[in-house]
Amino acid sequence: MSERITGVSRWRKAQDLAASEGIEALLVTPGADLRYLTGYAALPLERLTCLVLPSTGDPTLIVPALEAPAAKASGVDVAIATWGELDDPFALVTDLVGAAATIGLDDHMWASRVFALRDALPNTRQVLAGSLVQQLRIRKEADEIAALRDAGQAIDRVHARMGEWLRPGRTEREVGADIARAIVDEGHETVDFVIVGSGPNSASPHHELSDRVIQVGDPVVIDIGGTNHAGYCSDSTRNYLAGGSVPAEYAEIYEVLRVAQRTQLDFAKPGVTAESVDAVGRAIIADAGFGDRFIHRTGHGIGQETHEEPYIVEGSSLVLEEGMAFSIEPGIYLEGRFGARIEDIVVCTADGVEILNNQPRELIAL
Repeated sequence: MSERITGVSRWRKAQDLAASEGIEALLVTPGADLRYLTGYAALPLERLTCLVLPSTGDPTLIVPALEAPAAKASGVDVAIATWGELDDPFALVTDLVGAAATIGLDDHMWASRVFALRDALPNTRQVLAGSLVQQLRIRKEADEIAALRDAGQAIDRVHARMGEWLRPGRTEREVGADIARAIVDEGHETVDFVIVGSGPNSASPHHELSDRVIQVGDPVVIDIGGTNHAGYCSDSTRNYLAGGSVPAEYAEIYEVLRVAQRTQLDFAKPGVTAESVDAVGRAIIADAGFGDRFIHRTGHGIGQETHEEPYIVEGSSLVLEEGMAFSIEPGIYLEGRFGARIEDIVVCTADGVEILNNQPRELIAL
């Protein structure tokens, strides 16, 4: 899977949604929404790049002149307007927006852009439009699912090679550097994150790589992900034992965790709520006496961003639908001692989920 995923149908659907919300134009700057709508993975530079998408008519992508070749090479299916070093790009936006009473801004637009647009369009109301585009992005199309499947298989191949790098005597940072190279070698365009949490560091869910030397018998949490050439992300966590024997209490929490995650994988399907998927696993962990050690949500959506809607968390009454993609990753963490998390990406099918990560979920002794 190396082809860019985009299409006119996406921005036309966004236009229809904008019109239904009374938004006369959407303004989208570099980020996942821009890539989703146009296929252009623009750099977030100090020079303004902005898609102006009116609720009727054709959109225009405003880019700095020196970025025009990259925009054209990306295969964007919208008109491109360039501006030079001495030009005012916000004047271009003003001309395209015209007398619009309400414009929608992408959620990740820099504050400096927001205020500049407010000055350029003082009589125009600004509203956040990220949730509007998210209505499209939350349900993956067949080509997006194929891209996520490709990313999942690529990160599985990295986990399958863990024995090449993970061993006592090496630092987390050394192991992480090898993993990062493999993420690219196995089919990703970029490395998004590498977590190597050994021994007591495994009890920190978002542990940063450190110079801690991995010891014999250390439990090690490996949480890794990248973005492939199509612009879609991977994210998978597996647990390893760096030689030695498994501590009895660790084996206990790991079995609880394995059962909880398996139950959640079996339970998730269209028609159930996001919070109910969280609840069925959390109940198993709580009944085993570790409820206060499961300190994060069960999962997050994934697509052109590693974290996006839907979020699998208590309080979310969102009903899951076919095409929604998200992680299922319960964890148990005993601060100062050890922790574990098992994570897979799934996509809702007509009557269940397709699991996109298929490396063994058991504790892997190396």
